Amino acid sequence: MKKTFLFLPFILTAFIISACSVQATEKGEYKMISASEAKQIIDTEKGYIILDVRTQEEYDEVHIKDALLIPDYEIQTRAEKELTDKNQQILVYCRSGRRSAIAAKKLIDMGYTNVKDFGGIISWPYEIVTE
Repeated sequence: MKKTFLFLPFILTAFIISACSVQATEKGEYKMISASEAKQIIDTEKGYIILDVRTQEEYDEVHIKDALLIPDYEIQTRAEKELTDKNQQILVYCRSGRRSAIAAKKLIDMGYTNVKDFGGIISWPYEIVTE
């Protein structure tokens, strides 16, 4: 019996950690992925969209190559015009990860089904575009 109680915290911790990678919303869920997972998708897959949800000024300073800019505060007004395929894989990022999580939730609530949030550009160790 004592052994069961000793392992219980480890089991609960493992469950909590695994649950953190998928964020549920009312209409579905989006997946949290690492920068390296996003880079692997970019390098090996086709048909994805890289979505930058920062401001125009932030985007102009630095962004990921081929990223589409739709600031998080404009998602609900611009997404349906610019992201027409609701099943297309969308890789969302911002500066630190806060706005990308908000935008990913908004996209799921709007009916998008394949949304992945890889956090912020400050954690992106790969090639970027500076202007």
